[in-house]
Amino acid sequence: MAQITKDTIIGDILDIAPQTAPVFMSIGMHCLGCPSSRGETVEQACMVHGVDVDALLEQINNLLSAQ
Repeated sequence: MAQITKDTIIGDILDIAPQTAPVFMSIGMHCLGCPSSRGETVEQACMVHGVDVDALLEQINNLLSAQ
């Protein structure tokens, strides 16, 4: 699977790896089906939710590489 970056669109991540949904929900993104949240980049979501983008990317990429 491709490496997820800060510029990756959240909707694209969820389409190819729905198992990442709990990671996004853990940072407060509870509306993963909303068009606005699905269209955000990882970096944009982190800015809105006050989350360190590098830490979130590490968590997501570790989850994906473990599968």
